[in-house]
Amino acid sequence: MLHAENPEVRELLLKGNFGLEKESLRISAEGFLAHTLHPFPEDSHIVRDFCENQTEINTPVKHSAREAVQALNGYYETIQKKLAALPEREYLWPFSNPPYIRDEDDVPIALFEGNSASKTVYRQYLSDRYGRYKMTFSGIHVNFSFADELLQKDFEVSGEQDFTEYKNQTYVALAEQAAAYGWLLVAVTAASPLMDSSFEEKGKFDQDIFNGMASVRCSEMGYWNFFSPIFDYSNIRAYADSIQGYVDNGLLSFPTELYYPIRLKPAGLNNLNTLREEGVNHIELRMFDLNPLVPCGVEEKDVVFAHLLLVWLASTPRQPFSEKAQVQAVQNFKNAAHYDLKTVKIVAPDGEVLTVVQAALNILSGLREFYRGYPEDIQEVLDFQEAKFLDGDNRYAWKVRREFSEGYVKKGLKLAKQRQEEI
Repeated sequence: MLHAENPEVRELLLKGNFGLEKESLRISAEGFLAHTLHPFPEDSHIVRDFCENQTEINTPVKHSAREAVQALNGYYETIQKKLAALPEREYLWPFSNPPYIRDEDDVPIALFEGNSASKTVYRQYLSDRYGRYKMTFSGIHVNFSFADELLQKDFEVSGEQDFTEYKNQTYVALAEQAAAYGWLLVAVTAASPLMDSSFEEKGKFDQDIFNGMASVRCSEMGYWNFFSPIFDYSNIRAYADSIQGYVDNGLLSFPTELYYPIRLKPAGLNNLNTLREEGVNHIELRMFDLNPLVPCGVEEKDVVFAHLLLVWLASTPRQPFSEKAQVQAVQNFKNAAHYDLKTVKIVAPDGEVLTVVQAALNILSGLREFYRGYPEDIQEVLDFQEAKFLDGDNRYAWKVRREFSEGYVKKGLKLAKQRQEEI
């Protein structure tokens, strides 16, 4: 736990490192998925995710949320210019939910060759297990780490003897807290209430589907494993071993198949052995929808808010997080993806049951108190998030439903073309 009450620690509390990952589908001028090869084979910051047409931006590490969003925007502009210059012009689909899909063959698995050929084999496995349609969901991942100077100062204050163990334990505790309270980030970033009928019925196009969700990909209809994982948060080795256990018993084929909103990652090669031996480098938040109301797909205030929430959680005493509470935490994430947050509940680790709205307002009140005395722009970010719960019309999903209903794909295609023209 960070010792935020210490003046020297508190002075460094908001120093950190940020990296963003953004997935987007390349589409044709008619609103179908592109079937061309990845147009950025030489750029290590613009890669592919599941589909050959699913571009993924990986920004370099930056020292503020603003710099990370600016970097994301720079790569986004690079992609837009390249797509505009192709012999047959393509566009970036601005939503988390896909446009038209003809059938499973319309979702081309990413093609890797040579030493990377196993990546295509793995994607074929995912296709067989979960279906390709779900693989078209796109989103944004926020990667965050505390600044070294903050951790060093807090380590001095803590009186711990081993810095590596202290650092790992700090992140393990944060992962546990984020699993319990990260549903709040789903609620504030949900922006995908609409789908095209072709997602649910082959050959049926141009009928909007609204299924009561604000974020389909984060809801029970989205990207989840077939079980609710239980983690051992006692230390980093136990945490890694608990994931390995699901591989050993066959519930997962690989650790990367764990579709959970929170991940701890090592530096360098992302595998459990590296995590055990080298320790934690950063925490990954995987629940942000693409925000079509913002050109590059993410609102800076939401990244700042994620930072504020993580710092607050890391500075808050841990509560017991039983197996029952962990199973409930998965359901909390799914409940927070609903459209009307006054009709669904959150169950806190202590068993308290509240509507999503009331639970969110309670947390925001705690954040306000914690950040009292900090620059005014922090309170403005909290105001921005609070407004989403005081009036649903301020939520992205509600705005998207108003603006893009009665022609989701056609209106979305118009927006995609407009965004490219703006660049």
